[in-house]
Amino acid sequence: MSRKKPTAEPEPAPAVEERPGAKNRPTPKRRDQEAANRRPLVGNAKAVSADQKARQRAEREEARQGMLRGEEKYLPPRDRGPVKRLLRDMVDTRWNVGEFLLPLMLIVLAVMLLGGQNPRAQILILPLVYGVMAVGILDAWLLGRRAKKRVTEEFGEGQTRGVAWYVALRSLQMRMSRVPRPQLKRGDPVVVHRR
Repeated sequence: MSRKKPTAEPEPAPAVEERPGAKNRPTPKRRDQEAANRRPLVGNAKAVSADQKARQRAEREEARQGMLRGEEKYLPPRDRGPVKRLLRDMVDTRWNVGEFLLPLMLIVLAVMLLGGQNPRAQILILPLVYGVMAVGILDAWLLGRRAKKRVTEEFGEGQTRGVAWYVALRSLQMRMSRVPRPQLKRGDPVVVHRR
């Protein structure tokens, strides 16, 4: 049988004399200080409040809508400035052959699949497709030359770098899929917007 030893009451801590200018407390142990300073390297995703997530989502949506509307502060660097706006307006105010290439390719694909192995369909359709592609590329090239000339007239010779590619790529996209969205209707006059 084990006997319980009577527990001794702890001795009262000696009264520490408080001195002015001294810290007047014991130095904490190093492991306790390190444990208090320990934080995760990556923040806790669950700790982010729903309010903050909703605010970020609203800001992203506002930026996306601003980019679609063509607001300068929301546009990526490749689309900023009066030169790029002029180029977008030049493409958007005209009919471009290139914007009909994707729908044409879908129609051709459907005809080829439904037509099966009919060689007559392939003989008739392939030259038509290549012809439309050639006309689309020629149209984009001519538009690029016209755009370079207009930019040189309006802004000077130093602003023509990359103009032809920018115009050609935009003219090959369908109108409804262009970003930023077209600001002018077809046939509207193109006006230079300076800052």
